Amino acid sequence: MTITVRNYVHSLISNYPYWNRSLGADHLFVTCHDVGVRATEGVPFLVKNSIRVVCSPSYDIGFIPHKDVALPQVLQPFTHLARGNDIKNRTTLGFWAGHRNSQVRVILARQWGNDIELDIQNNRINRTIGHFEYQEKFYRSKFCICPRGSQVNSVRIVDSIHYGCVPVILSNYYDLPFNDILDWRKFSVILNELKVSELKDILKDISDSNFIALHTNLVEVLTQVPQALPFLN
Repeated sequence: MTITVRNYVHSLISNYPYWNRSLGADHLFVTCHDVGVRATEGVPFLVKNSIRVVCSPSYDIGFIPHKDVALPQVLQPFTHLARGNDIKNRTTLGFWAGHRNSQVRVILARQWGNDIELDIQNNRINRTIGHFEYQEKFYRSKFCICPRGSQVNSVRIVDSIHYGCVPVILSNYYDLPFNDILDWRKFSVILNELKVSELKDILKDISDSNFIALHTNLVEVLTQVPQALPFLN
């Protein structure tokens, strides 16, 4: 894959004059899969000069915040409609289901897997069969836990926003998507990964009024921003 990308970029440089005007600084490319990210890393001048639009905006893959752009990871189509102002139906404090493929997820499952207020499941609920159990849990939860996995990003963040569940982002060094126009702290809870052992206390310490404010801002993002960010619908 790296050789294919390198040859393609070299062919563009050879056949067209545009790259040489700025050594690629006025070019952009999109890589929303880890395979594409790794392939383009084999073309150093492409990564260094051009604008990278990526879904894995981690500093350990050379993401440069002032140059590159973070896109949210999203799995569409959504199987359920977006959910608006339905706070009274959200009786579960926090929800997460997934694989233990990172240290923070291991601690999350080990410490909170048997908790009666946090619904933490060390498995991946099937999204496509039965009564859509996975999506229904988003509807019933106040907070949806979004821990880093093998990468800093998670599709759960957009799922949480779509289903009206306040995202709790446990992912260090994650350059959040569109943070130049979205104030994420107004509609999500952002925690250092080291705080995972204090997760329940932190969430329970959020007052009803502060939760309502977070949820209200989340609904505002969901209802007013989709013209610019259509992936939320």
